[in-house]
This record gives sequence, C-alpha cells and structure tokens, in this order.
Amino acid sequence: MDRPAAHAPSPVRQDLATLLKLSGPVVMSRLGIMAMGLTDAVVVGRYSATELGYHALGWAPTSVVLTMVVGLLTGVQVMTARAIGEGRRDKAGAVLRRGLAYAIWIGLASTVFLALVGPPFMHVIGLERDLADGATRALLVFSLSLTGYAMSVTASFWLEGLSRPGPAAWAMWVANVVNLGLVLLLVPGTFGLPALGAVGAAWATTGARTFLAVAMLGYIALMPEARALGVFTKPERDRAAEAEQRRIGYGAGASNFLEVSAFASMNIFAGWISGLAVAAWAIVLNVAAIVFMVPLGLATGAAVLVGSAYGARDVAGVNRAGAVSFAVAASFGLVVSLAIWPTAHLIVSGYTTDAATIALAAPALVLSCLFFFPDCLQVVAAQALRARGDIWLPTYTHLTSYVLVMMPLAWWLAIPLKMGVNGIVWAVIIASFLSGGLLLARFWMLSRRDR
Repeated sequence: MDRPAAHAPSPVRQDLATLLKLSGPVVMSRLGIMAMGLTDAVVVGRYSATELGYHALGWAPTSVVLTMVVGLLTGVQVMTARAIGEGRRDKAGAVLRRGLAYAIWIGLASTVFLALVGPPFMHVIGLERDLADGATRALLVFSLSLTGYAMSVTASFWLEGLSRPGPAAWAMWVANVVNLGLVLLLVPGTFGLPALGAVGAAWATTGARTFLAVAMLGYIALMPEARALGVFTKPERDRAAEAEQRRIGYGAGASNFLEVSAFASMNIFAGWISGLAVAAWAIVLNVAAIVFMVPLGLATGAAVLVGSAYGARDVAGVNRAGAVSFAVAASFGLVVSLAIWPTAHLIVSGYTTDAATIALAAPALVLSCLFFFPDCLQVVAAQALRARGDIWLPTYTHLTSYVLVMMPLAWWLAIPLKMGVNGIVWAVIIASFLSGGLLLARFWMLSRRDR
C-alpha cells in the first residue's frame, strides 16, 4: 500500500526557512565586519582612552562615506536576485561587471574626497586641537581602504543575490584573523615596532579589507559556473538595466548617507561635551552597530526574497516575504534588548578599564536597549521596499527621522538640557520609532494597493 504523501510546507514556512538560510551566513558576514571594528576599538581602548577618541572621530567621516558606498552598490544585490527570479541566470555576470566598475570609481573618488575634505573638516567643527589632529591622522589611513572594500562589497552582494552568501561570510572571518594579527602588531607596537595607536588600527583595517577584496574576487573567478553566469563575458550595452542598477543604488546610498551622517554627528556632539563623552558614546555606538548587523543580514535575506518574488510578478509572495521578515526582525530586537539590559556594565568593562568612561557608557547602553526593536524593523522594512521597486520613500523617511528630527533633538537634549550622552541616546530612540513606523506603514499601504 502506498504511503501517504507528506504535507508540503506552507508558503510562510517556506519563506521563513529561506529567509533564515539566506540571512544566517549574511549575518555572520556582517558580524564579521563589526568584529573587525570591535577588535580595533577594544585593542585601542585598552591601550589608551585618548587614542580611542582619535579612532572614533577618525572613523566617523569614513564610516559615512563607506556606508554610502555600500548603499550605492545595493543595486548589485537586487538586480542579481531579479535576474534569477526572471530565469535569466546568464545575465548575472553583467550585473557583477557593472558593479565592479562602479565600485572602483566610487572607491577612488571617496578616497580623494576624504583626503581633501577630512583634515580641514576635523579642525573647524569645534574640537580641541589635539583631538582634531589625532583624528585626522587616523582618518587619512582609513580612507585608503575604501576602494578595496567597495570591490569586496560588490562581490559579496552578487553572491548574496545568487543565494550563495556562505563564501562571503568565510572570507570576512578570515579577514578578521588578518586584522587581528595586524592590530595587535601595530597598535601597541610589538617586535620592536613603534606604537601607532589609532593610526595602527586604521592600517590594520586597510590591510584586512584589501585581503578581503582579493579573496572574494578570486573565489568568483574559480567558481565552476562562472562562465555560465556570464562572469567572463563582456555584456552587450543595456542602458535600461544600467540605469535601474544605479537608481536602486542612488536611493540606498542617499538613505545610508543621511542616516550615518546623522549618527556621525552624534560623535561631534559628544566631542563638544568632552573627550570622555566621545569614548563613552563610541562604546555605545559600537555595541549598537554589532546588534545592527543581525537585522542588516535579515534585510539582505528579505531583499532577495522580495526581489525574487517581484521579478516573478508574484504579488502575494512579495507581501508574504515582507511580513515574515518583519516578524523575525521584531523578535530579534526584543530578545537582544532583554539580553543587553542586565549585562551593560559587564559589556562596557570589556571595552575599557577607565572607571570614568564606564560610569558614562554603562547607563547609556542600558538606555539604548529601547531603540534596538524599532531599529531592527526599520532597516528590514527599508530594504524590502527597495526590492519591490519603492526606491525613494525610505530615503525621505531617513531624512525626516534621522536628519530633521534626531540631529537637532540630540543637540538640544545633550547640550542645552545637559543630559550628556543619555540625551544623545534618547534622540536615537525617538528617531528609530519614527522611522520604523513610517516604513512599515508604507509597506502595508503598498500591500493593500497591489492585492
């Protein structure tokens, strides 16, 4: 007698399984990015609280440019997923080749821009002279890493669009090993080398990112299906596809620029308070950024799911993929908040042994647990909207929430009201709830319209 057929999993379960399968390696890769920053912050912070301030301020302008670069290249991920959803795998290589050319130009232009604008900027924003000088030295070295990083991001996004995020995760963690060796060598100065402090950490980051680009491109070149995907085939000119790839990148790049610029301004506000406040905010922001890597990975999985369904003209699949992604992101936000809340003092103590810095950073980290939930939702919702063709609404939302609301509010709470670092955190909480609410409302409106 025939055995009864097993029930096929529901579409929701299928999407959940696919989301977790895609997001897991991406999360590991994004955590690898932050582990590199965490390693630098811990080694520099334990070497010198002053050097940690240099590192944080030198990193801030480069992080703005770097995150904008990542956004500009988002079209690689979305267009690759759409090509797969449309059944045109042979066109994926064209997306990669366009992305790499774009990455090289963007990276070189970004390095030149930071080298020219960064040093005078540091000296006109009201910082103490020593703080501005130290931050400038680190900034100039950080800027050298941008071209290699842009190329590695292009390769990683392309593999993620193919639903093959694993190799990027492995390469990122090997790059972390490279970074760890370099930072331990250069920051405190070992084997007779001079102690370079924050500048040494910047050189370590540059070396690790260059290694990552070489490793990722080497892997793609050796893929058995590289030729079938069109990696080595010069594509015919497709102006519509080129424009769409850039258009997606413009929206994401502008959005990232606005959001990260706003967060970088928090470093300046902290610098107006004191050098100690900069170090405390740097710790809080680093922990928050590590947490952020998980929803950022979920956002990639959501973009691939939504983008594939969008390419296949599956409206129900688009809406279902978004809803599943939002539920997972919200659950993670709640869990991580409950985990960090009681352990904040212990976490901060891992960054520094300076009692005054711990006294400032620990309460601020406890307070920051209030924005993890909305922050997780807003990044996933923004990427899901872009994948379904709504390019600019996330940008307008980030402009409103993080530039028009968070920046002036942070200044007002932190300085005139004398709330210090806690005032900065309260501004982030309010902006994150505003952004998350607006983006989720937009996705819901599109879901009702497209039924």
